[in-house]
Amino acid sequence: MKKILWITSLVLCSVAIRAQPGTISLNLDAGYTFHDKVHFDAAYTDVQGAFRYGGGLEYFADFNKSIVVKYHRMDTYFPLYSNAGERLNTDNDYKGSVNYILVGGNTYFGDGLDAKVNPYGGLGLGVGILGVNDNTATKFAWDARLGVKIKTSSVVSLKLEAYMQSIISTFGSDVWIGYGGYAYAVPDYATLWQFGFSGIICFDFKR
Repeated sequence: MKKILWITSLVLCSVAIRAQPGTISLNLDAGYTFHDKVHFDAAYTDVQGAFRYGGGLEYFADFNKSIVVKYHRMDTYFPLYSNAGERLNTDNDYKGSVNYILVGGNTYFGDGLDAKVNPYGGLGLGVGILGVNDNTATKFAWDARLGVKIKTSSVVSLKLEAYMQSIISTFGSDVWIGYGGYAYAVPDYATLWQFGFSGIICFDFKR
C-alpha cells in the first residue's frame, strides 16, 4: 500500500512538472502534535503528544495553487487503559510511532507572486501508519491545514502552520437489532484526531 501510494504520488508530480512551468518547493518541517484519546469498546489509549518532523515536495502550477506530497512522523507512546482507568500494558509494551504519507493541495490567498506574506489552506488524503513494538498497521488518513507563508529575498521562505490530521480504522463490529428482530453486524470505528503546530522551511526553485 505504501509503495503504491509513493509511486502514484511521484508519477502525478512528474506529469504536473513536465506539463507546464512552475515553482518546485522542497519543504522541511518540525512541530508539536498534542495528545488524543482513542476509544475502543472496553478500553482506550491516550496517544501522547510529541515532536513531529518530516518533509515533502510542493509544485506550484499557478501562483496560488499547489500540489503537495509529504511524509510526517512522530515517535510517541500508546498507554492502554480499561474504561475504569486501569493500565493494561507495561512500559516496555507501549512505545511506537505515528506516520503519515499524504497527497493533497494548497490554495494561497494574497496579492500574487510579489506578495511577501501569503495565507493558505489545504487538504490531503493518504495513509497513516501506526507502529507499536515492530508491529505496523496501515489505515486511511487525511489532514487539513491553515497557515501563512513568509517569503524572503532568497530561495528560502518560512511557513507557520496549524494542522489537524486523522487516522480512521475499523476494529471489530457491533450487533444491531433491526425491525422484525433481524440482527446486523455493523463495523466499529476508532479515530485518531491530532492537532498541532508546525514551522516549515521552504526552498523554492523556479523552473
